[in-house]
Amino acid sequence: MIIDRPISALFAENRPLRSLEFFPPKDDAGVTVLRQTATALKRIAPDFVSVTYGAGGSTRERTAQVSSILKNELGFTVMPHLTCVGHDRAELESLADRIHGDGFRNIMALRGDPPKGVTVFQPTQGGLRYASEMVALLKARHPDFCLGVGGYPEKHPEALSLAADLDALKAKVDAGAAFITTQLFFDNDVYFRFVEQCHARGIHVPVIPGIMPVLSLKQIQRFTALCGTALPTRLLRRLEATDDQPDVVEMIGLDWALDQIRDLIARGAPGYHLYILNRARAALALAAGLAA
Repeated sequence: MIIDRPISALFAENRPLRSLEFFPPKDDAGVTVLRQTATALKRIAPDFVSVTYGAGGSTRERTAQVSSILKNELGFTVMPHLTCVGHDRAELESLADRIHGDGFRNIMALRGDPPKGVTVFQPTQGGLRYASEMVALLKARHPDFCLGVGGYPEKHPEALSLAADLDALKAKVDAGAAFITTQLFFDNDVYFRFVEQCHARGIHVPVIPGIMPVLSLKQIQRFTALCGTALPTRLLRRLEATDDQPDVVEMIGLDWALDQIRDLIARGAPGYHLYILNRARAALALAAGLAA
């Protein structure tokens, strides 16, 4: 059995890391397509990949299946997501044991979004309320887990204030999180201001910027509305001028993402994480652009 290397060891190499995010498909046909996509992405050699986890554990088995394919068949270092939603403490401990027993040593520990149709998060009876509690549980269960957590450069939509959001983030790091991956953003100054705010709060773990190339105007507007991310006026005007032509939208989106990534690395970011929505073409195009 392959035992994954902890991502914290990769940060110790003092070079920018590159990672990708996959989400579990709904059926076996989708798994086949994902396997093809991941195989194509092997050529850009990401340092690690993550696999999302549906609300209420709705993709639990698919997450496990996809994570196994990526690790054992394709040789990626894999970071499965795990959320508090829909699980009590005993179930989370059992899942942690299963993940550890399968050779995974990295987990993205999240509170998780409420199930579809539910607007307010409610902890499961006997479950956890916060991602910080998840981090503490996982580290107590298996101290060799390397845990990532999420950060919101423009504040979590549910947070009462940026200060409260930063306090919650610090609680996750104090509980044992090794690094932070941010929600998507489109203005690099927002990211670097967020890192400064983290440092001022005593948060000194690596903060990986999360980048989502715009591939559809309607789609990105939906995502930014959900997570409280601002679309810069200059980018929005360029996208609106495309008359919703997919190839032109994608070209603009990739060009913007390339500029973001180059600037982030030049200014000292510890790498970047791509939200690619299971699309190989966008990630390969970005890799080619960065290699030029």
